[in-house]
Amino acid sequence: MKTKLFLIEGLPGFGKTTTAGLIEEILKEEEVPTALFLEGNLDHPADYDMVAYFKQKEDWERMIMKYPQYERAMKEHVFKKNKGYFLAAGKMIQKNRDDYSNDFLQEIYKHDIYELPLDLNQKLVAERWSTFASRAIRQNQTYIFECCFIQNPVTAGMIKHDAPVDRVTDYVLTLEKEVKDLNPVLIYVEQDDLESSFTKVLEERPKKWSHFFIQYYTGQGYGLKHGYEGVEGTIEVLKARKALEDRLYEQLTIEKVKVNNSNYDRDSHKTYLKETIQHYM
Repeated sequence: MKTKLFLIEGLPGFGKTTTAGLIEEILKEEEVPTALFLEGNLDHPADYDMVAYFKQKEDWERMIMKYPQYERAMKEHVFKKNKGYFLAAGKMIQKNRDDYSNDFLQEIYKHDIYELPLDLNQKLVAERWSTFASRAIRQNQTYIFECCFIQNPVTAGMIKHDAPVDRVTDYVLTLEKEVKDLNPVLIYVEQDDLESSFTKVLEERPKKWSHFFIQYYTGQGYGLKHGYEGVEGTIEVLKARKALEDRLYEQLTIEKVKVNNSNYDRDSHKTYLKETIQHYM
C-alpha cells in the first residue's frame, strides 16, 4: 500500500507550512487525492484545535446554566462521545467573537483540550488519532498533517507540563502505533541555525504572536522551571525541544527523512521534496 499520511514536523520558522504546501502541490500534480491540514485547522481529523471538553454530563449542564444566553450556540457546536461533551469552541467563536463575554471565553479556554491535565489530554487526543486511522485506511485519499504528530505532544508534554522525556517519547510512540497501517512518512524540516531562523520568525510575524509564543515557552513548565526569560530564554527552550525531537526521530520506526530548508528557496526545496517522496506516492 502506498503512503496515506505525510507528517510534517520541525521547529517554528523552519518551513513546515511551506513544506506541507509543496507536498500537496506535488501529490496533486501526480493526481493523488489529497487532504492538507495545517496548524490551526478547526476541522482537523486527528487532533483538536480550540475544542473544549466537559468530562461529565453534570459539567456540561453546569456550563449551560451558568451561561444561558449562549445555550443555543453551544448546543449547535457540541458533540457527545462516551460520557464526555466536546464543544467546537473555535467554530462557535469564529462566527462572531463579539457575541461572547470575556468571562465566558475564559471559561471555555479553561476547558480547552490542550489546557487539561496531561493524562486526560493525551488520552483524548490518542483516541482521536485512533478513530482517524481506522477511517482513513478505508479512504482513497492521502493526508498531509503539519505539526500535530511531534510538535503538539512535545509542546503539551515538555513545554507546558515539564513532563519527563520518557513520558513524552512513549506518547508519540503510541501515536505512531495508531497510524502505522497508513504507511506514514515523517518529513522533518531542518535549519542550519536555529537561533537565526527563530529571530527571522520574530521579525516576520505579528508582535502579538511573538509575545504569546515567548510567554508560552518561558512562563510555564520547562521554561519556568529553568528560569528562562525573553527571546534568549525562548531560544534555550527551543534548543531543548530540538534535542528531544531529535531523540524522538531516532526512536520512530516509520519511514522518515530530514530535509534541510536553510536557503529558503522554494523551487529547489520542491525539487528535493519531489525526489524524496516519489516512491511513496
